[in-house]
Amino acid sequence: MSAEIPASREVPKKENRFKVWRQTRPFWAGLFTMIGGVPIAYLPYGDMRLGNVTLAMQTTAGAGALIIGVLLITLGLTMWFQPIVRVFAGVATIVLALVSIPVSNFGGLIIGYLFAVIGGGMSAAWAPAPPAEETEEAEAEADAEHDGRPEASDEAAPALDPETEAMVAAVFPEQREGAQPLTDTTIDAKGGRNSAG
Repeated sequence: MSAEIPASREVPKKENRFKVWRQTRPFWAGLFTMIGGVPIAYLPYGDMRLGNVTLAMQTTAGAGALIIGVLLITLGLTMWFQPIVRVFAGVATIVLALVSIPVSNFGGLIIGYLFAVIGGGMSAAWAPAPPAEETEEAEAEADAEHDGRPEASDEAAPALDPETEAMVAAVFPEQREGAQPLTDTTIDAKGGRNSAG
C-alpha cells in the first residue's frame, strides 16, 4: 500500500464516530439498564435526609440488592461492548429486574425496576440494521423491476369497454347453456370424489 492511495471511505468523521458507534449496538437499552441498576444497588445502603429526618432504607437483603445492581450495570455495559449477546443480556436483565422487586425495596422503589425492564426488552428486541450497500442494491433492483414492466395490478385488471364502461366478456369464462347441474348420481359416477371448481 502506497502513500498515494486515499484512506478508506468507511472511516467516519470525528464528529460522527459516536453516532456510528451508538447506532451499531443497543445503546439506549444499555443506558436504561445501567440507570436501573443504580437505584437497585444504592437504596438498601443509602440514607435520605428530609430536613432533620434521616430515612434509612436498609434491608436485611442488602448484599443481594448490591449484587443485582452491579449485575445490571455489567449487563448494560455488555450490551454496549458485546452487542452479539444482546438477547441473552436482555433476558437476564428482565429476570434480575423481577428478582429485585422482593430483594431490593420493591426494585429500587419501582424506578430501577422500570428502567431495567425497559432496557432488557429493548435489548432483546434490538436488531442491527442491514449494511448500507445491501439496502442500496435492493432499492436499485426494485426500481429496475418497477421501471421495466407494468405493475401487477395493471395486468390483473379487466379491460373495460369504453362505450358502455362494462367489462369485456372475454375476461370471464362462457357459461354453457346445455350444461346440467351435478346431482347425487353424477357425484357417485366420479367415484365419490368432489372437485372444487
